[in-house]
Amino acid sequence: MGKRVAVVLAGCGVYDGSEIHEASAVLVHLSREGAQAEVYAPDVDQMHVVDHVKGQPTPEKRNVLVESARIARGNIKDLAKLDVKGLDALIIPGGFGVAKNLSTWATQGKNCTVSKEVEAVLKAFHAAKKPIGLCCISPVLAAKIFPGCELTVGHDTECEK
Repeated sequence: MGKRVAVVLAGCGVYDGSEIHEASAVLVHLSREGAQAEVYAPDVDQMHVVDHVKGQPTPEKRNVLVESARIARGNIKDLAKLDVKGLDALIIPGGFGVAKNLSTWATQGKNCTVSKEVEAVLKAFHAAKKPIGLCCISPVLAAKIFPGCELTVGHDTECEK
């Protein structure tokens, strides 16, 4: 049996949730490598809902778990139920949902807070010395939770400077 990898989503949509292309790419690549993705999201309301055609907030209310289920094709679990013991790695795709729904980075920058559930999951994987993959904006979570941690940006020589 392949590795079991937790994928944590933050909603559905680049402006108010998980970036769909990134989340889908993560799931496809895990599948191609024979890994079993287990998708999780917090059962909380989104910070706000954005009309992706206009790029502007709307008065709607949406739930992060329910919206994330769109990407997971319904096969999703509440983040509060994630147990690191049966999992081999953690990946959090990017998208503004990370900065709005998993943390307050979008409104508070470096003074942000990270959701207690997300913080607990990251700390559990770190304590278990299991790999953590953070895409796009999601490394801000590790930077906030693990002061002094080393973050890599792939092979972008400009960012290395």
